[in-house]
Amino acid sequence: MGTEAEQLWVPPRPAHPPFPPPSAVSRPAPRRTGRRAAAAVCAVLGAGLIGGAAAGGWLAGQPSGRTAAEAVYERGTTLWETEPVDRLFPPSVHDATAGPGGASRDWTRLGVAPDGDCADAFDPLLAVALRPAGCKRLLRATYADATSTRVTTVGVLVTEADADGMRALRKRFAAERIGERTDLLPRPYAPSGTLAERFGDAQRASWRIAVATDLPLVVYAVTAFADGRPGTPPEPAARAVVPGATTVPAQAGLGHDATALAGHVERIFRAAARKGVGEGDR
Repeated sequence: MGTEAEQLWVPPRPAHPPFPPPSAVSRPAPRRTGRRAAAAVCAVLGAGLIGGAAAGGWLAGQPSGRTAAEAVYERGTTLWETEPVDRLFPPSVHDATAGPGGASRDWTRLGVAPDGDCADAFDPLLAVALRPAGCKRLLRATYADATSTRVTTVGVLVTEADADGMRALRKRFAAERIGERTDLLPRPYAPSGTLAERFGDAQRASWRIAVATDLPLVVYAVTAFADGRPGTPPEPAARAVVPGATTVPAQAGLGHDATALAGHVERIFRAAARKGVGEGDR
């Protein structure tokens, strides 16, 4: 799990509820005879059939008629509390086709930020754009590529919005091209004593922001050169991965890093949210 600063805090599981006091335990009813006894038996059998049907529905994974999508969405709100940090942000990541021209790429995790709120995590205008969705939790980790020349912060904003709210946010991002504006970038996490310790706002070179609608998540990645050089004109990853692009972020593969790592973490969160959803929810 790493050092204390590299762990996502997982709250203790609640204790089992106490047994009810003796006064709350129902007493057996007195015996009845004749017709009253027969009526009581029929009532018990009828209640048993109804209860059995209700229990069957619960066992099928539909205690309240939820759909699979609703169950997955709800689970997505608490993954940061229940899943190990090494599952959500793996210590190492491999992608056989993530680099320019489909080249293989590998990354190593440098550090995981303590989970917290969204204060100072985004440029001011981006923070304003994200505000309608709310900020339940912010999770971040920073990676270096295998050559130790590039660093990437991957972030997951767990929102407070419902599915309609996330759809509205995604629609606005698309309509206003928010993910392409150089004045609306996510900010990096620079763990001290690592290759990324000089990763500041001035070093940002490429980025990707994805608004999910099946989960209450905004997943993003922002990249830079590990040597701390400033002044590289930032370019959205969607442009930097276009074949034949000649910009610095494109030629260095920074857009590919942002795209691949953000996509990888998003898939991990989606798989974790779907885990445990019963067949009856599908």
